[in-house]
Amino acid sequence: MKNQRILRSVGAVASVLVVGAAAANAALSDTGASEARARVDIVVPADPGGGWDLVAREAQHSLRVNGIVENTQVMNLPGAGGTIGLAQTVRREGDATTLMTTGTVMIGGIIVNDSAQTLEDVVPIARVADDYEVFVVREDSPFEDMSDLVAAWEEDPGAVAVGGGSLGGTDHLLAGLAAQSRGVDPQSVNYIPFAGGAQALTSLLSGSVDVGVSGYNEFRDQVEAGNLRVLGVSAEERVPGLEEHPTLPEQDVDAVLPNWRGFMAAPGISDAEREELTAIVEEMVRTPEWQDTLERNRWEDTFQSGPEFEEFLAAEIDRITTVTQDLGLS
Repeated sequence: MKNQRILRSVGAVASVLVVGAAAANAALSDTGASEARARVDIVVPADPGGGWDLVAREAQHSLRVNGIVENTQVMNLPGAGGTIGLAQTVRREGDATTLMTTGTVMIGGIIVNDSAQTLEDVVPIARVADDYEVFVVREDSPFEDMSDLVAAWEEDPGAVAVGGGSLGGTDHLLAGLAAQSRGVDPQSVNYIPFAGGAQALTSLLSGSVDVGVSGYNEFRDQVEAGNLRVLGVSAEERVPGLEEHPTLPEQDVDAVLPNWRGFMAAPGISDAEREELTAIVEEMVRTPEWQDTLERNRWEDTFQSGPEFEEFLAAEIDRITTVTQDLGLS
């Protein structure tokens, strides 16, 4: 009899625990805060092989290996300076399992393409790193440094085909700023836009363009193989891991333009859902895998979230808007 009372008591406690757990899970389900721990789709608004794609796949690896998110998928939605991917993310309104990679390129893409959607239509989550741009040429190019390129621009800017990412993106802005800094009309530069870094690289290697401009990592393999030569880096000071390559300012080209990388969420999510996505990214950037990512890719750790990231984003939109206007791109 005594044993039966004990069993009934244990059963009652177990029932309370089950009901309590179910209630807790229901509460999490109601807020959607737990959904992102089960699955996150990372929207890449560009083709595979570019900078945004690299950020997404490195993030995917760090999230999976450390069990931060059970299932992570990368979705490439390229086109129009990232604004097609942006539009698709906006259409996912209320979806708390979506993160979109973004950065400097998208701000210019929104302006140049007169996009109906802007970064004000999505939810800021975090800035995770800064990546610096490089000008590169084939190994057999007559351009040995930026002075040679500038001299060619001064003689006939239209005669030098410069290949990079989308119109209004970081690559385009840097080419314009570099030319403008030496008195060359930026609108006269023969800039050839591509949907992603892979296409720009192919065109450079094939001789379709004379100069390539993009993030270092998009050219790294070919640079290290000796097929491409770096003319200059868009940083104020030499970048760790790239010390052998001179900066643009060192060569009297006043064009410093970091390409920041970050994540945004779909509109219409709750505060709890936003906090959960932010926590996921914060946990990711603290992992050994992500720290290794920063070192391997020569990225600078510039993590920001919350109000700090929102303030940076507002200032960055103002800055890029001014640059595009100065360069006659908007």
